[in-house]
Amino acid sequence: MRTWVPVAVTGLLTGPAAAADMTVKVEIPTLSVAEYHKPYVAVWVEKPDQSVVGNLAVWYSLKMRDNEGVKWLKDLRQWWRRSGRSLEMPVDGISGATRAPGLHEVDTKALPLASLPPGEYALVVEAAREVGGRELLRVPFQWPPAKPVTGTAKGESELGTVTIDLKP
Repeated sequence: MRTWVPVAVTGLLTGPAAAADMTVKVEIPTLSVAEYHKPYVAVWVEKPDQSVVGNLAVWYSLKMRDNEGVKWLKDLRQWWRRSGRSLEMPVDGISGATRAPGLHEVDTKALPLASLPPGEYALVVEAAREVGGRELLRVPFQWPPAKPVTGTAKGESELGTVTIDLKP
């Protein structure tokens, strides 16, 4: 019988980006509408030329039979054009079920921050809702952060506040 002993591993990551941390929060607002559907949401990081660095989250309907929820991911137009159409859903660690209104933290482990080259980037969040609208928010940021920084963007309809917290 083997005994596993937890070991702290150090020295694998080097440079300023190795210790840096990113926290992303997305608010889905409560809407007072006759027919409410949870929005599909995509969260990704892009370069200034709008090329995708990595996807952080894709929330869509997993309950439809025959995986039909994938068919409606095209409504996330910007995300779909830039990277969605080349993905085979579901994507482990990125895709998940739609979220109810409230504040949700996005798991940023899907993006290898230690290998992210220094430079300008944008966090992009897009939401689309059946019998609703579509909204896209961008929060620019510099990587790696020299000091703790918080960036926010406020939606008008389908998204509430989107926040990115960066720590060196």
